Amino acid sequence: MSTAPSQPSLAQRLQRFAPERVTTPLGDVEFRRAGPGVQGATHVLLHGIGSGSGSWLMQLEAAVLTKGAQVLAWEAPGYGHSSPVLPEVPDAGDYAGRLWAWLDKLEITQPVTLVGHSLGALMAARAAVQRPHQVRRLVLLSPAQGYARASPEERAKKLGDRLNNLNTLGVQGMAQKRGAAMLSPNADAERVAYVQSIMAQVHPAGYTQASHLLVGGDLLTDLAHITCPVAVASGRADTITPVAGCQKVAEAAGVPWTDLGDAGHACALDAAAGVNAVLGLVLQPENIKT
Repeated sequence: MSTAPSQPSLAQRLQRFAPERVTTPLGDVEFRRAGPGVQGATHVLLHGIGSGSGSWLMQLEAAVLTKGAQVLAWEAPGYGHSSPVLPEVPDAGDYAGRLWAWLDKLEITQPVTLVGHSLGALMAARAAVQRPHQVRRLVLLSPAQGYARASPEERAKKLGDRLNNLNTLGVQGMAQKRGAAMLSPNADAERVAYVQSIMAQVHPAGYTQASHLLVGGDLLTDLAHITCPVAVASGRADTITPVAGCQKVAEAAGVPWTDLGDAGHACALDAAAGVNAVLGLVLQPENIKT
């Protein structure tokens, strides 16, 4: 009696996309890439505050099968082996500057689809403001708006709560406590464990800087200055950036909100097919094996 071969785990699948690192004038950037060529990029993917480049596994895999697609997924400054930004209390411009220094180092000059998930939306939007000629399209997935428009008291509380959780629980404890909340309630155990494993690799110093960015960020103001096409998408099971807030972002951008169904906050994993469709990372007919 033959036994069907076991399927590789999500962690094993990620090994196909080995991390790379480059040094820029503003610091090192670690990233993963996928696609048919070693030069250029069509999509640049920016993860959220409790995530990493591995959160884009299913978009990296889709790029391999999508004709002409080349995807880059970075480790944000202060994450993985990427150098932190210099200001202790950074703003979105500090992260956007690093992004362009990275793409300049890779000699990517053609306009890209810039994709920001959650906190990455603040970085992506500011990058689109800084160099509008190099952004073909801006995609915001489960976008965080930032708290710049909140009262000083609320901003202080938001920052204090995040840093207190970090100091009390540590990154491992945060991962165990918050990992499942990143996904829909019906997510399988492997997916939950995978999200937790990525969150557990977050560096406290990088997370602290990112928390300052979140508290001081103002996505809606940056959106008012963006001239390229914009897409906004999220899932109905997202309790971290709920539907109403994402719809407000879409309204500010003057575009419809894209419903990713019963997906949680980590929609790139929880609703990979829907996200890939929004990004245009879809299987071409000539790539389909019959």
